[in-house]
Amino acid sequence: MKLKTLATILTLSSGALFAQTVDVKDAWARATVPGQKATGAFMKLTAKEGTKLVAISSPVAGVGEVHEMKMEGDVMKMRAVTGGLDLPAGKAVELKPGGYHVMLMDLKSTLQKDTTIALTLVFKDAKGVETKTEIQVPVSMAAPGAKAADMPAMDHSKHKM
Repeated sequence: MKLKTLATILTLSSGALFAQTVDVKDAWARATVPGQKATGAFMKLTAKEGTKLVAISSPVAGVGEVHEMKMEGDVMKMRAVTGGLDLPAGKAVELKPGGYHVMLMDLKSTLQKDTTIALTLVFKDAKGVETKTEIQVPVSMAAPGAKAADMPAMDHSKHKM
Protein backbone atom coordinates (compact mmCIF):
# COMPACT_ATOMS: atom_id res chain seq x y z
CA MET A 1 0.00 0.00 0.00
CA LYS A 2 1.42 3.38 -0.99
CA LEU A 3 0.44 6.49 0.87
CA LYS A 4 0.63 9.63 -1.20
CA THR A 5 -0.53 12.88 0.30
CA LEU A 6 -0.24 16.24 -1.38
CA ALA A 7 -0.30 18.77 1.40
CA THR A 8 -1.20 22.27 0.30
CA ILE A 9 -1.15 24.69 3.15
CA LEU A 10 -2.64 28.16 2.99
CA THR A 11 -1.52 30.75 5.48
CA LEU A 12 -2.96 34.22 5.99
CA SER A 13 -0.14 36.65 6.76
CA SER A 14 -0.17 40.46 6.63
CA GLY A 15 -3.37 40.42 4.62
CA ALA A 16 -1.88 38.34 1.80
CA LEU A 17 -2.59 34.70 1.02
CA PHE A 18 0.46 32.46 0.67
CA ALA A 19 0.44 28.86 -0.55
CA GLN A 20 3.20 26.40 0.25
CA THR A 21 3.15 22.92 -1.19
CA VAL A 22 5.02 19.96 0.27
CA ASP A 23 4.50 16.55 -1.30
CA VAL A 24 4.56 13.77 1.31
CA LYS A 25 5.02 10.25 -0.10
CA ASP A 26 5.40 6.74 1.29
CA ALA A 27 4.88 7.81 4.92
CA TRP A 28 4.79 5.10 7.62
CA ALA A 29 5.60 4.59 11.29
CA ARG A 30 7.24 1.53 12.82
CA ALA A 31 5.02 -0.62 15.06
CA THR A 32 6.06 -1.05 18.70
CA VAL A 33 5.83 -3.65 21.44
CA PRO A 34 4.23 -3.11 24.86
CA GLY A 35 6.44 -0.91 27.04
CA GLN A 36 8.42 0.54 24.13
CA LYS A 37 8.57 4.33 24.57
CA ALA A 38 10.00 5.46 21.19
CA THR A 39 9.75 4.63 17.51
CA GLY A 40 10.51 6.10 14.10
CA ALA A 41 8.36 7.51 11.32
CA PHE A 42 9.57 7.76 7.75
CA MET A 43 8.56 9.51 4.51
CA LYS A 44 9.74 11.34 1.40
CA LEU A 45 9.25 15.11 1.40
CA THR A 46 9.47 17.32 -1.69
CA ALA A 47 8.92 21.06 -1.26
CA LYS A 48 7.84 23.24 -4.18
CA GLU A 49 9.96 26.08 -2.78
CA GLY A 50 12.91 25.91 -0.39
CA THR A 51 11.66 25.39 3.15
CA LYS A 52 12.51 23.59 6.39
CA LEU A 53 10.73 20.94 8.41
CA VAL A 54 10.98 22.59 11.85
CA ALA A 55 8.66 20.57 14.10
CA ILE A 56 6.67 17.34 14.36
CA SER A 57 3.93 16.40 16.78
CA SER A 58 1.50 13.54 17.24
CA PRO A 59 -1.21 12.78 19.77
CA VAL A 60 0.44 9.36 20.32
CA ALA A 61 3.75 10.84 21.54
CA GLY A 62 4.87 13.35 24.13
CA VAL A 63 7.79 14.43 21.95
CA GLY A 64 8.41 14.44 18.17
CA GLU A 65 11.78 15.39 16.66
CA VAL A 66 13.73 15.01 13.43
CA HIS A 67 16.81 12.87 14.09
CA GLU A 68 19.82 11.97 12.01
CA MET A 69 21.78 8.73 12.13
CA LYS A 70 25.26 8.75 10.64
CA MET A 71 28.55 6.97 10.93
CA GLU A 72 31.30 8.71 12.89
CA GLY A 73 34.35 6.53 12.48
CA ASP A 74 33.17 3.01 13.32
CA VAL A 75 30.20 4.15 15.40
CA MET A 76 26.63 4.85 14.25
CA LYS A 77 25.38 7.92 16.13
CA MET A 78 21.90 9.37 16.39
CA ARG A 79 21.13 12.96 17.31
CA ALA A 80 18.34 15.49 17.01
CA VAL A 81 18.56 17.89 14.06
CA THR A 82 18.67 21.46 15.35
CA GLY A 83 17.31 24.40 13.38
CA GLY A 84 15.10 22.29 11.13
CA LEU A 85 15.66 19.92 8.23
CA ASP A 86 16.34 21.69 4.92
CA LEU A 87 13.98 20.81 2.07
CA PRO A 88 15.55 22.26 -1.10
CA ALA A 89 13.11 23.33 -3.83
CA GLY A 90 12.06 20.40 -6.02
CA LYS A 91 14.46 17.90 -4.41
CA ALA A 92 13.07 14.86 -2.57
CA VAL A 93 14.42 14.46 0.96
CA GLU A 94 13.98 10.94 2.27
CA LEU A 95 13.43 10.27 5.95
CA LYS A 96 14.35 6.60 6.30
CA PRO A 97 15.74 4.04 8.73
CA GLY A 98 19.48 4.61 9.14
CA GLY A 99 19.35 8.28 8.02
CA TYR A 100 17.13 11.25 8.74
CA HIS A 101 13.89 10.17 10.39
CA VAL A 102 11.14 11.33 12.73
CA MET A 103 11.54 10.16 16.33
CA LEU A 104 8.33 9.77 18.29
CA MET A 105 9.25 9.56 21.98
CA ASP A 106 7.37 9.24 25.25
CA LEU A 107 4.77 7.10 23.48
CA LYS A 108 1.40 7.09 25.20
CA SER A 109 0.45 3.61 23.96
CA THR A 110 1.65 0.73 21.81
CA LEU A 111 1.57 1.45 18.06
CA GLN A 112 -0.08 -1.61 16.55
CA LYS A 113 0.58 -2.89 13.04
CA ASP A 114 -2.20 -2.13 10.52
CA THR A 115 -3.44 0.97 12.39
CA THR A 116 -2.83 4.63 11.56
CA ILE A 117 -1.56 7.59 13.56
CA ALA A 118 -1.84 11.33 13.01
CA LEU A 119 1.30 13.41 12.48
CA THR A 120 1.45 17.19 12.29
CA LEU A 121 4.38 18.54 10.27
CA VAL A 122 5.42 22.18 10.72
CA PHE A 123 7.32 23.91 7.90
CA LYS A 124 9.04 27.30 7.76
CA ASP A 125 9.73 29.04 4.46
CA ALA A 126 12.61 31.39 3.59
CA LYS A 127 10.53 34.38 4.75
CA GLY A 128 10.01 32.80 8.18
CA VAL A 129 6.34 31.97 7.60
CA GLU A 130 5.32 28.79 9.43
CA THR A 131 2.68 26.45 8.04
CA LYS A 132 1.53 23.04 9.16
CA THR A 133 -0.20 20.04 7.75
CA GLU A 134 -1.70 16.94 9.28
CA ILE A 135 -1.30 13.51 7.72
CA GLN A 136 -2.52 10.02 8.60
CA VAL A 137 0.36 7.54 8.66
CA PRO A 138 0.03 3.75 8.50
CA VAL A 139 1.78 1.74 11.22
CA SER A 140 3.80 -1.20 9.90
CA MET A 141 6.79 -3.39 10.65
CA ALA A 142 8.48 -2.26 7.39
CA ALA A 143 8.09 0.36 4.67
CA PRO A 144 5.07 -0.17 2.42
CA GLY A 145 6.13 -2.55 -0.36
CA ALA A 146 9.43 -3.51 1.35
CA LYS A 147 10.32 -6.82 2.91
CA ALA A 148 11.15 -6.66 6.63
CA ALA A 149 14.49 -8.40 5.93
CA ASP A 150 15.46 -5.47 3.66
CA MET A 151 15.01 -2.87 6.39
CA PRO A 152 17.82 -1.87 8.78
CA ALA A 153 16.97 -2.58 12.40
CA MET A 154 16.41 0.44 14.63
CA ASP A 155 16.09 -0.35 18.31
CA HIS A 156 14.53 2.74 19.90
CA SER A 157 13.49 0.86 23.05
CA LYS A 158 16.64 2.04 24.83
CA HIS A 159 16.24 5.70 23.81
CA LYS A 160 16.23 7.80 26.98
CA MET A 161 14.63 11.18 27.40
